[in-house]
Amino acid sequence: MRLERPSLEWELEHKKYVEEWGPSRMVPSSFNIDGFDSYPAYLEALAEREKGNGKWLPNTNYFLVNDQNRIVAMVDIRHSLNEHLFNEGGHIGYSVRAVERRKGYATRILAEALKKCKDIGISRVLVTCDEENIGSAKTILNNGGIEDRSFVDSEGSVTRRFWIEN
Repeated sequence: MRLERPSLEWELEHKKYVEEWGPSRMVPSSFNIDGFDSYPAYLEALAEREKGNGKWLPNTNYFLVNDQNRIVAMVDIRHSLNEHLFNEGGHIGYSVRAVERRKGYATRILAEALKKCKDIGISRVLVTCDEENIGSAKTILNNGGIEDRSFVDSEGSVTRRFWIEN
């Protein structure tokens, strides 16, 4: 298992992952390739997004790749928090390929992301999940998460918030 940065090398694997994800909103959204004319155009937009241009804060994105060069999970590490991320998104957003779930990859990618957070100087990491996402809550707890107060948005949706000392 290793982390890899998005690049042309991963175009086909990334497209397969997105296809398997289906029509629901891509998580993390930085890996959504819909609406781009080409994969190089997506990579250019991602590079701009990672710089923190426009509405985005500086962030770094990685694929978790297995020994067969298959993307099994993806993670977006936000280098700081704004009000939205403090309430709902946190420092780390991750997902696991649908057919690879329940194999420990979520715990692994979160652990790897925490190492990257430490490398960039984030010592107290916020990780969130939807209230009904019991698997994600367990993953966060398995990585040392301490639950804080939940956030309830204007529509009544509840986001559970956890802090991890890094």
